Amino acid sequence: MSLIPHGRVRGQGIMVIPALLLFITSCSKPMEWPASPLYHFEQGISDREYPEDLESAREAIVGHYAHYDVVAYEDTTTRTTMRSFIVSYGFTDFYVEDGKLMQSDRFVHAEQKLSRKNAKSVFSREAVQAIKPRVQEVELSLKDGIWHIHRPATPTLLGITGDPSQPLSTDPVDPNLTDPDLDGHPGVTVQISVGKFFNGEIYITRREIFSNYLTLNHNGTLGGHVVDQSEQFVVGASKKILAQESNSVQHPDKGLSPVLLVPVDPDIDTYEELMQIRDEIFPAEPEFHSKKKYGSANE
Repeated sequence: MSLIPHGRVRGQGIMVIPALLLFITSCSKPMEWPASPLYHFEQGISDREYPEDLESAREAIVGHYAHYDVVAYEDTTTRTTMRSFIVSYGFTDFYVEDGKLMQSDRFVHAEQKLSRKNAKSVFSREAVQAIKPRVQEVELSLKDGIWHIHRPATPTLLGITGDPSQPLSTDPVDPNLTDPDLDGHPGVTVQISVGKFFNGEIYITRREIFSNYLTLNHNGTLGGHVVDQSEQFVVGASKKILAQESNSVQHPDKGLSPVLLVPVDPDIDTYEELMQIRDEIFPAEPEFHSKKKYGSANE
């Protein structure tokens, strides 16, 4: 198959679509951001005492959590602005190893919400589950009586092998390209459609670079925000027009990129099991608005 050499993208989240959708939908204005912050995570009331020392804080954090995060992106490099949310689901585990608090993440599902009514992008569950962040020691600190947990960034490659500490390759015929979603195309596949009149696929590689800033809430949940500096490259496409450069960057308002971890039974560890309790433990997914209702995220 002939690959189309085009399209480095800076952005965060699981995947970010190229500029094509901006071109096709340029006759309409993008919908507006919702109010920031998207959520006010409840501190809650718990019978257990809030930890006062480092050892008890580690013990309180150790466990199996359902993971929900949202990352907001904006691309202003083309004719009209494209805004998007990446909503990700998965599981996070904290455990102590050699006196260090370790964090392990596993993603099971992700969705992309676009600020264009008829534009849609879909990536398979296989592609999402192919993202395997490295286990990482987290930094734990006490500030103003609240425990803060910072997971530093650990670059991880998707759709290509190599050194994750180096910039993502922009060679569309790089011999290190892989097919983690096993669909016969290099990299991972993103399906793109605009209404009923256009659809196609792009094949991308990614260098995932994210960090979490969390606090331990009194109800045992962990809440905070995500910082994402990932890189993406379009190595090919089913239609040439899809292989376009873009520059989606994370919105600077951290209130639009929240993360919530909720302790759950260790036996709950699949996408299907997580979706059965999703509405009980997580807030509703964010939505764009047709008319400007709020100003905090746009100013």
